[in-house]
Amino acid sequence: MRYPILFFLATLFFQGFAQNPTAPYQGKFEQLGNLITPPGPYRTASGAPGKEYWQQRADYVIKASIDESTNTLTGEENITYYNNSPDALPYLWLQLEQNINKKGNEDFGDRFGGIGDSVTTLQMQYLVRPLDFDAGCQIKSVKDKTGNPLDFIVNNTMMRVNLKEALQPGQSIRLDISWSYAITDRSMFVLSREGYEHFPEDGNNVYLIAHWYPRMAVYNDTEGWQNKQFQRLGEFALEFGNFDVEITVPEDHIVAATGTLLNSSEMLGKKQLKRLQEARQSFDKPVVIVTPEEAKANEKEKSTATKTWKFRAENVRDFALASSRKFIWDAQAVNLSGKTVMAMSFYPNEGLPVWSEESTKAVANALEVYSEATFDYPYPVAISVNTSNIGMEFPMISFNGGRPVHGFISEGAKAGMIGTIVHEVGHNWFPMIVSSDERQWMWMDEGLNTFLHQRTMALRYPQFHHTVPADIVTYMTGTKDIMRPIMVQSDNENMFSFGANFYQKPTVALQILRNTVIGRDLFDPAFKEYANRWKYKHPNPADLFRTLEEATAVDLDWFWRGWFFTTDNVDIELAAVKWLVVKENKDENTALAGTGGMAMDPVISDFAGGPVEVTMIPTPDQYYGQFLSRLDEEGMRKAVEGKNLYELTFKNLGGLVMPIIVEWTYADGTTEIDRLPVEVWRHNEAEVVKTFLKDKEVISINLDPNKELADVNTENNAFPRVKEVSRFEQFKAGDK
Repeated sequence: MRYPILFFLATLFFQGFAQNPTAPYQGKFEQLGNLITPPGPYRTASGAPGKEYWQQRADYVIKASIDESTNTLTGEENITYYNNSPDALPYLWLQLEQNINKKGNEDFGDRFGGIGDSVTTLQMQYLVRPLDFDAGCQIKSVKDKTGNPLDFIVNNTMMRVNLKEALQPGQSIRLDISWSYAITDRSMFVLSREGYEHFPEDGNNVYLIAHWYPRMAVYNDTEGWQNKQFQRLGEFALEFGNFDVEITVPEDHIVAATGTLLNSSEMLGKKQLKRLQEARQSFDKPVVIVTPEEAKANEKEKSTATKTWKFRAENVRDFALASSRKFIWDAQAVNLSGKTVMAMSFYPNEGLPVWSEESTKAVANALEVYSEATFDYPYPVAISVNTSNIGMEFPMISFNGGRPVHGFISEGAKAGMIGTIVHEVGHNWFPMIVSSDERQWMWMDEGLNTFLHQRTMALRYPQFHHTVPADIVTYMTGTKDIMRPIMVQSDNENMFSFGANFYQKPTVALQILRNTVIGRDLFDPAFKEYANRWKYKHPNPADLFRTLEEATAVDLDWFWRGWFFTTDNVDIELAAVKWLVVKENKDENTALAGTGGMAMDPVISDFAGGPVEVTMIPTPDQYYGQFLSRLDEEGMRKAVEGKNLYELTFKNLGGLVMPIIVEWTYADGTTEIDRLPVEVWRHNEAEVVKTFLKDKEVISINLDPNKELADVNTENNAFPRVKEVSRFEQFKAGDK
């Protein structure tokens, strides 16, 4: 088919194509195909669970006690495991993460690397202490519901229980397990997500009890048994169920835990119960339930008597708790669509004053922003517990580092503390409810959670820095030899890429999708659709990718391929600029058809020399065809005569194809932005030539002016070229 176009435009395009032949094809726009899990009856091509989707379930009844004199936890549990799969299971796999610390066991965590000119006592402690510490889960017995012993074998952090008869589809089985383990001193182990923190000043401990009971591994339609060993870095894959837990601790301890406290009237004094009731009505500020003075009195008392706290949690994938006589406890109510959720914090006096001022407020802020972005928080409580360092999440409860030193905390440390609380509370959505496999794809929970965590910080704490695309630039320009794609199994990640690949890069990728590629009006409901489709289920990356495409009608395979499967970066260069002005030439015979009417090469280094004139001639008859009557030749001449043509050449130096954002600054001081979709790269993934018609004269051009794209080299974005001043140079200039 022939189109009625002006001949001078046609020759411009042909000339640009001739000067810029297509680069070797790299398939950046090819569909993902076998890079992701194929759709089927369990997981559909739309990204939703299929009609035949299934998942297993495990309910727990646990009774456990903490012996403060020996720092030992002893427990008994009944697990009811439901086989909802279409497969018969001759054995079951359970997780024993405490065995990562076990004497003689393989420690995947690499506590100690090479030896330099000197060795610190802390480094030597990592070598010596685990060797003389009897850590690990001691399995005393595994029985069926009739009390008959079941054969089992422990392989590092996994335990296989052999069944006397295969568990058939639709059947359930009860396992009765008795065990104990020595609670670890958190200071003695790298990446310690649990254990006890000792306070030598008063001789008390704060116990953080996590991955503390034998628990079912996931069996699903894509992996079968997810029984990859726990290697400290990759976290957990767990089945949903109900928990009834009784935990016996010293009488003066306060316990925070997953779920609803069932016997508060037995555990708390009358004044504390009254304060708890007041907190349930306080929506604007926390109410202190256990006061600093009461906590200090408990620290001195050190009761040897015990009491048992009882909790129930429904439809959760895990259970964790914290226990100490040092705890102050405050709480406030949060209204989520008419439902009241309790935001709570537990912290020692050492956390004052910042924890009483900020922790519960941060919990409430996270609950509100995340609920708006996904679905309302479904559980009755959300708890923040203070610890010396690290941040770690569990259903309804998280352990969060950050506290004053000698009563002082810097603004930076305060921002870090608040950010940690928001982040760990946010994990209630990803992966505690939208339950992806952390051991396989850590970025699916850390990245999506950080994306909303950073939005919360931007909305509720604008005084603090929050992640923006420019923050990933330093990492994206790193050495390719040691960089790895996001789509790397969690435990195979190196420490250089760990934080960036699992947290920051997915966050920036989602920000770019939301703000630039898709747009908020489409992205936000699509993201919410993913969260709602997969709450209380086990999604994988393909389910996320497909849902965001299906719910927006935007083909994103190029984006997933580039950002998640490669280590390419964004570096779009404004390589060449031509400035032309259209003039009329009614004499067809004088037109320079081979050059588009140009008497010279109009590529310029700045705008000082003025434009080159380009002649506009009548369109030859062969370009009219049947549309001759539709083209107003004279009207077109009048419309464009004297206007400016700017031909821009863009080069893809970083490898990632992205939309092109062009900011024009005009001679009158005004600005305008043009946005070219990513599809402009389809025919040539290395170089694009595009011509723009402008009424006004341009004095400068800048690509990605608001730094939306994480472009790693902004110095080649501007025309005329402008040398950027480094932060160090700015610092030196300001110091003069």
